[in-house]
Order: sequence, then structure tokens, then C-alpha cells
Amino acid sequence: MKADIGITPKNAQAVSIKLNTLLADEHVLYMKLRNYHWNYEGDNFSEMHAFYEAQYEQLAGSIDEIAERVRMLGNFATGRLKDMLALARLEEPDYTTDQKGQLKNLLNDHESLIKQLRADIDEVDEKHKDAGTADLLTGLMREHEKMAWMVRSYL
Repeated sequence: MKADIGITPKNAQAVSIKLNTLLADEHVLYMKLRNYHWNYEGDNFSEMHAFYEAQYEQLAGSIDEIAERVRMLGNFATGRLKDMLALARLEEPDYTTDQKGQLKNLLNDHESLIKQLRADIDEVDEKHKDAGTADLLTGLMREHEKMAWMVRSYL
């Protein structure tokens, strides 16, 4: 049964495409954090291990919210890794155990997502008339701003 929530099917589809791209980016960042959590080496191992874990746990909740919003709009959430990698704008880096390199990479990703979210909020609200998704994206942007601030504090 199609969703009848006051958003045209055309707008719901356009918003779902944006959300699925964001979903893919969030998964890449999530796995990057898991990678760093598993493979970090250094004298502050316990601290960084816990720091990375806190960030990927926060992203896990965001990932679920994004996928559920796509479903609320009456579309399918991207759920296959090969499809996510094809959609993602963020890249997977080479393996590294270097804390500074890991943190710079994470900061770049958070800041890239913040800028993209800022643009998407306006488009989703103004062009596609979807205040619900705009609200979700605003919350996600704030989360990434806070995570970026925390990463930045280590650099």
C-alpha cells in the first residue's frame, strides 16, 4: 500500500534517492569507524577504542532512522552493500593505525556530510515540500557537527 502522507509520489521518490545516498555515506563512515576501532594501535588505545565505538554506535541509530524514513515515504531503503558502495560519496581509505590520519579522515567525512546535509535540508523542504525529512536531516546535521567537534578536539 502506498503512503498517503501529503507528499507527491514524485517528491517522495526524489527525497528517497537523497536519503538512500545519505544512507550509503553513513554506512561507509560507520564501517570506517569500526575499522579504526578494531585496528588502532597506540599508547591511548583504550581511549580511542572507546571513542570510535561511541561514534559508530551513534551512527547505527542514525542509519536506522534514515532507512525507516525511506520506508515511510513508500520506497525501499538500500540494503545491499554493493548498492551502497555504488551510491556512496565517501570513500574507504587504506588501512592505517595512525591516530592523526584516522582522525583527519573522520573529520573530513563528518564535515563533508554536514555540508551535504545543509544543502539537502533546503532542497527537501523547499523543493520537495517534505518538512518531516528536513527535520530528520537537521537532527542528523547537528549530530555530525557534534561528532566533528569531538574529532577536531583530538587534532
